[in-house]
Amino acid sequence: MPETNDPKPDDHKSDAPKADAPKPDAGRADGGLARAYDRIKSAEEAAQVFEAGADKISVNSAALKDPSLISEIGKSFGAQAVVVAIDARRDPEAKDPVRDAQVFVQGGRKPAGRRVVEWAREAEERGAGEILLTSMDSDGTRAGFDCELTAAVSGAVNIPVIASGGAGTVAHFADVFGRGKADAALAASIFHFGVSSARLLKEELVAAGVPVRLPC
Repeated sequence: MPETNDPKPDDHKSDAPKADAPKPDAGRADGGLARAYDRIKSAEEAAQVFEAGADKISVNSAALKDPSLISEIGKSFGAQAVVVAIDARRDPEAKDPVRDAQVFVQGGRKPAGRRVVEWAREAEERGAGEILLTSMDSDGTRAGFDCELTAAVSGAVNIPVIASGGAGTVAHFADVFGRGKADAALAASIFHFGVSSARLLKEELVAAGVPVRLPC
């Protein structure tokens, strides 16, 4: 069932095991479950974050450096707890810019030498429970999600794919849930700039025929 993720300020627990351990961020439009985003560098740090209250963690560059990290965390806490974040850019020089889209690190500035679709498949095979796919080409544009890239990744894996980057209108969400075949979509600017609220967005998606959870 499609969801919209509604980022909110950090809600850190004060009894975290270590003062310098990554801490969970609270906030999802479907119930405020705690997550910790791409600050996990080891299985030990993941354990600290779960003990601090997170239900899921996201790994990005650390998993690219050591893919076994995905399996290690998954074995201890379950595949549903491991989200692999992928920052992607289309390859304009490739014969198929979408299928050959490249993984990037360092905020989308440095190519990682991996194809997005291939890395998503490997992440699933290693035990990832979800893919958080951010189109760095669309991110910040508010011109819509990269539906073609999202659909390519969704069609290559059997785990949920969360679309990120480019949301500017309610129609963009309906589009990525339809053409993009996304299981969920991340929203930020649409809320920050007052274009919509999580509740209103969900109501409009329901009216457009997209099944979502209500109330907010």
